[in-house]
Amino acid sequence: MPVPEHRAQPSPAELCRSILATATTAAVTTDGRRPYEAHLASVGGGGHLVLAVPPDDALAHEVTGAPRGQLAATVDITDIAAIAVRERVRARLSLGGWLSPVTEPDGRGPVLLGFDPAMVALQHGDRTHPVGLDQLVLAEADPLATNEAELITHLADHHPDLVDALTRRLGARDLLGVVRVQPLSLDRHGIVLRLERARSHHDVRLAFHTPLDNPDHAGQRLHELLAEAHTCRRLAAEHQRLRFGS
Repeated sequence: MPVPEHRAQPSPAELCRSILATATTAAVTTDGRRPYEAHLASVGGGGHLVLAVPPDDALAHEVTGAPRGQLAATVDITDIAAIAVRERVRARLSLGGWLSPVTEPDGRGPVLLGFDPAMVALQHGDRTHPVGLDQLVLAEADPLATNEAELITHLADHHPDLVDALTRRLGARDLLGVVRVQPLSLDRHGIVLRLERARSHHDVRLAFHTPLDNPDHAGQRLHELLAEAHTCRRLAAEHQRLRFGS
């Protein structure tokens, strides 16, 4: 029988912070035009961003030439799984606000544009969550955010047996028809596994008993889950033995 677990997971504001902490590029849309690609140079409090674009980029000239020095824009950031799974997009962060020039085009280096958000929305799974600016200010990125891609990739490439062993915590219904299991995400609250079937998939979260604050403790938490998974297997075998008298 699977071990009962709590459903602790990052809040939408924390997910936003984690996405911003690891993103390198963003799509910027102004006045219904095609999206521009911008480099995410820095992230400040309250979601203030500094974007870098080439000096000859049309967006740079559009912003520097805007009336009153500000241009309405939408900044979209896509969070993509570190490993190849079906439907790799894990979340989409959309910020609506105002662009203003930090540096002027001089033809020599990238132009820096400041972006101040007025609206934040997170699409995660099949839901869209509005996130208040005050929530964004108070939230912090997950302590594993900057290490997550490396940890997930290492787990998938070098320890597929451990990933498979974690599924012993799941019920038979969850595993029915499953042909592949991959780690999808890892945060201070637990690990999410992607269970793939021939034509469909679904995700399950295995929660740690207590959230971690130190990235160095991720391995210990995963081994605790594995120990519980082995316990689940022994309990299931004992249940079968008692039920059928074998």
